[in-house]
Amino acid sequence: MKDLDLPEIDGARKSELTAFQKACGIKFRNSRLLHLAFIHRSISNEIGVSSRNKQNNERLEFLGDAVLGAVTATLLYQDQPGRTEGELAKIKSIVVSSETLSGIARELQIDTLLILGHGEELSGGRTKKALLADALEALFGALYLDAGYNAAFEFIKRCIAPEIERVQEKRGFQDYKSLFQEECQRCFHVYPKYRLIKRSGPEHERYFWSEVTVAGKVFGPGMGKNKKAAEQEAAKLALESLKTL
Repeated sequence: MKDLDLPEIDGARKSELTAFQKACGIKFRNSRLLHLAFIHRSISNEIGVSSRNKQNNERLEFLGDAVLGAVTATLLYQDQPGRTEGELAKIKSIVVSSETLSGIARELQIDTLLILGHGEELSGGRTKKALLADALEALFGALYLDAGYNAAFEFIKRCIAPEIERVQEKRGFQDYKSLFQEECQRCFHVYPKYRLIKRSGPEHERYFWSEVTVAGKVFGPGMGKNKKAAEQEAAKLALESLKTL
């Protein structure tokens, strides 16, 4: 990208961006490219710049989204050899979601560097998850253009690897109800129905039994210390039974 296509920055802004790079452990040769990554389209919309010459981060976001996808897919492929394509896709969808990316953007304090139009500022743009996620992707795209794929890969890896670990930890708990529901939709095109059939024991040590029905078949009962746990166990038994049918 030619400098002529990039917005000018003053000394104060350059200092802000220098401090940001130091905190993030990255270094741009062209700080104007980094500056562009944080300019929201609401600015160019308000000042009436022609669509051809708008200086905002949308194009960088488009590029950064692709780079992020490639890096995340590579990390998952290398580090999760036992996962199927479907499992990898599910993990990736969580890791690159606006929910996850906006959290990373806040940790990097990108919200403090955004340049927004007056209307977007008043509507709380700095706290909007989609806007923060877009700015982070624009940063990835800008780094890729400025320093190349390897530099972008290493920075994105530092941002994303902890999120992959968090997803793995959460998935360590098997949500059998969700898994069974997916299987019911795939095999029977209906949703399972759970029914509490028994509870026993004193208040401080109560146990519950639940069964689950789908397409006329009854599975269980599953037992647990609360209704949800009993339903999880029933779903687990149902999944095991389906494998033998």
